[in-house]
Amino acid sequence: MKQTGYRLIALLLLCASSQIWAESAVKGMRMWPAPDHTRLVFDTTAPVEHSLFTLKEPDRLVIDIKDTRLSTDTEQLDYSSSLLTGIRSAQRNGKDLRVVLDLKGAVTPKSFVLRPSQEYGHRLVLDLYDSGSKPEPVRTTLKSISSRQKARDIVIAIDAGHGGDDPGAIGPNGVKEKDVVLAIARKLKKMVDQEPGMSAVMIRDGDYFVGLKKRVKLARQTHKADFLISIHADSFNDARARGSSVYTLSSGGATSERARQLAEKENASDLVGGVSLDDKDDLLASVLLDLSQTATTEASVDVASRVLGEIRAVNKLHKRKVEQAGFRVLKAPDVPSILVETAFISNPAEERNLNSSTHQEKMAKAIMEGVRDYFTDNPPPGTVLAMNKKRKHVISQGETLSAIAEYYQVSLNSLRNLNRLESNTLRVGQVLQIPTDS
Repeated sequence: MKQTGYRLIALLLLCASSQIWAESAVKGMRMWPAPDHTRLVFDTTAPVEHSLFTLKEPDRLVIDIKDTRLSTDTEQLDYSSSLLTGIRSAQRNGKDLRVVLDLKGAVTPKSFVLRPSQEYGHRLVLDLYDSGSKPEPVRTTLKSISSRQKARDIVIAIDAGHGGDDPGAIGPNGVKEKDVVLAIARKLKKMVDQEPGMSAVMIRDGDYFVGLKKRVKLARQTHKADFLISIHADSFNDARARGSSVYTLSSGGATSERARQLAEKENASDLVGGVSLDDKDDLLASVLLDLSQTATTEASVDVASRVLGEIRAVNKLHKRKVEQAGFRVLKAPDVPSILVETAFISNPAEERNLNSSTHQEKMAKAIMEGVRDYFTDNPPPGTVLAMNKKRKHVISQGETLSAIAEYYQVSLNSLRNLNRLESNTLRVGQVLQIPTDS
C-alpha cells in the first residue's frame, strides 16, 4: 500500500515536471530583414532563458532555449533578403529546445527578451549583424571657409513611423499605419530628390523596425541631416475623429491633453517593436532643450506652420495650430524636426484616403511645399540654396576674397564687381554682397 502511494506521488511529480516545461513553447517566428541587420522574433508562451554560440565552416548560430518546445512551422519564412539560409531545430535533454540558424556568412548576434506589450506576448528577439559589412559612410558637410569644400545639398531625413513588429495603428478595414506612412515617405523622398539643392534620406525604407534612439542617430550622425520629418497616422477610439496635425518637440509640458496622449502612444513604439533595455544611459530620455537649442526649436515651429498651411488644402485639420509634446523621435538637439499626423486611420473615410496612392501623393506634395518654402527663405550656410540667394557676408579675421568666392561658388570677378572692390584687400567687419550667380 505504501509503495503504491510512493509510485503515485512519483507519477504526479513527473507529470507536474512535464507540464512545467511543456508550458513554455515557441508558438511563432517572424523575420524582418533590415539594411544593417536581420531580426528574428520568437513568440513564446512564457518568459524564457536562453544562451547562444556561433560555429564556423559553415557559419551557424545555435540558440538553446531552456524548458521550451517548438510548436510552430518555420517553413513559411522567406530567407531571400536576410542573413539566413535556413532554420533547424530539435529537442535536447528531453526538455530544452535547440535552434540552429544556417547563415550566409559570419554574424555578430545580439539577443534580449521582451515582456508582453499591446497585441504581443512574451518574445525572444535576436538581431543578427553582418560581421563582414562595412559601416555606413558618414556624409561630410561644409563646416568653414577654410575647409574649401563645394556647396552641398540640404539633406532632409524622412522618417516613416513604426515598421516590422510594430504595425502602428490599424484602421477598421485592416490598413496598417506602418504601410501607408512608408508609401507617403517614399513619394516625399522622390519629390525632395527632384528639388534643386535638396536631397532626401530614408530612416526606414522597408518593413522593419527601427528604435526611436536609432532614428535620431541616423538623422544626426549618419546622414548629417538639416531637417527631420517623421510621418505618422493618428487613431482614436471614436471613429468620427478626423483631420491632420503637425507637432514639434516641447521641452516642457504638452500644449494639450491630446498632444500628451499622442506622444505617449508614439513613444511606446520601442516597447512594441522591441528595443533592448541593456543601455540604461538613454540619450533620448536625458536630452533637455537649453538656450543653445532655441534656434532649432524656432526653426521646427516655423517649418511646422508652413507644412500645416499646405496640408489645409489636402485634408481637414484636426488642430488648426502647431502643437507641441515630448516626442522622442524629435529629440535631436541640433536638428529641427516635425511630426506629421497625416490623418486618422481609425476613421473609415480617412483610412481609404491614406490607402489611396493619389491622396498619398497630395499629402507628400503638401509637406514638400511647406519644407521648400521654409528653406527657400532660410537656406543653411554652405548649401546650394544659400549660394543661389543674394546674401551678405561679414569678413572675419584671416579670410580672403578668393576663399569667399570659392565658398559661395561665385567668380572672383563677379564678387569684386558687385562690391566695387579695386583690390583684394579686405578688413575685418567689412560687409560683402554675394552675387546670385557666377
